[in-house]
Amino acid sequence: MKNIDVNDVIDNAIFNRFHWKVLFWCTLIIIFDGYDLVIYGVVLPILMDQWQLSPYVAGLLGSSALFGMMFGAMGFGMLSDRVGRKKVIIGCVMLFSVTTVINGLATTPWEFGALRFIAGLGIGGVMPNVVSLMSEYSPARRRSTLVALMFSGYAVGGMISAGLGIWIVPNFGWQIMFFLAGVPLLLLPLMLKYLPESVAFLMAQKRENEARHVLRQVAPLMDIRQEDVLEVPPTSNSKAPVLELFRDGRAMSTMMFWVAFFCCLLMVYALGSWLPKLMSSAGYALSSSLMFLMVLNVGAIIGAVGGGWLADRLSLRSVLVAFFMLASASLVALGYDNPMWVLYTLVGIAGATTIGSQILLYAYVAQYYPTSIRSTGLGWASGIGRNGAIVGPLVGGALLAMAMPHHLNFLALAVPGVIATVAIALVGRSGFGVEPKTTAVPAAAMRTTGS
Repeated sequence: MKNIDVNDVIDNAIFNRFHWKVLFWCTLIIIFDGYDLVIYGVVLPILMDQWQLSPYVAGLLGSSALFGMMFGAMGFGMLSDRVGRKKVIIGCVMLFSVTTVINGLATTPWEFGALRFIAGLGIGGVMPNVVSLMSEYSPARRRSTLVALMFSGYAVGGMISAGLGIWIVPNFGWQIMFFLAGVPLLLLPLMLKYLPESVAFLMAQKRENEARHVLRQVAPLMDIRQEDVLEVPPTSNSKAPVLELFRDGRAMSTMMFWVAFFCCLLMVYALGSWLPKLMSSAGYALSSSLMFLMVLNVGAIIGAVGGGWLADRLSLRSVLVAFFMLASASLVALGYDNPMWVLYTLVGIAGATTIGSQILLYAYVAQYYPTSIRSTGLGWASGIGRNGAIVGPLVGGALLAMAMPHHLNFLALAVPGVIATVAIALVGRSGFGVEPKTTAVPAAAMRTTGS
């Protein structure tokens, strides 16, 4: 009989079929998550015409799912500690899939908005739990890479949503896009069978036989016997108070991080919700307008990978400053007449430097704060940023309601990028906080995030 450290087994495991299985199912769930979230931007131009929506109401409908995401992330995150991550993930998939399917039957904007809010609860609830499950089972040396690969599923889901919308919406109506969200329901039996439960939860529930079975799959070459004792090192549950984020010269830098998160997510969700409508209002065909949304998500993947590679060789601050400057410049240029290939290039750059910047911001915050307050710093920065995500669709609706010239709409969306540029430039400067001592961080770590 021997004592076995559960975390040590997982950290030092050799990547095998079990890890591929976890990666596959977690990525697939994130793809469904991305599809359901981006779908509103795909159908928005049709809904505004069909229901005669004012831009203000359309913006409110766009934010309804984001409100749900905020509450879902908090509520289902706590629930998973009691009932397990697997049950919560399956429940969230059922919630956002069923609600999105029913959304296709909505006949009034208020029905639509209520259903989007409920779907948002599931969309927001599934994200932290899938990220936690993927992180828990990933070998330490590949953890950041695997989580980054999983996160790419969000952009893939957005691309699928936009790509299908180009063909389906003009020919068959917007409702079909929502009915297709029922596909995950067909895969629920396979998810129940192949998606593992958190081993930490199994240990906390004294279900050691199940935990032992999982660990044998994680490390099949390790001789784990029935009589061996599984151990989970004790962890401290204490959390540093929020006030620590403002001490030791960190006050200004903390505020600047919050400003940058807010502005970045405002741009990301304003574009995700309103880009097709803004382009169709400028005279582009619906299929071309939806293609812009797909290119935006393609750019997001390129920006995440390229930004992480650059951050390894330069610094996070310099890369973020450059990205936010490029984001503002590309958005301003989108407001003017250009050849189609130039417009697609500009949209791709906008996707790379807005969504890519969001990912890099998480890495910078994690690197800036001491370990003792790192999770507090990340939690509050992302919480403030979520408010920007909620405001984004509302801002887009307000701009459209003002009926301003096309180029002024994009000029207004570029302003948050300028503010974020200044904010990041002030992080860690002398007199504004202490610049963190950076260490070599793998490029994949730069690409890791959570929404």
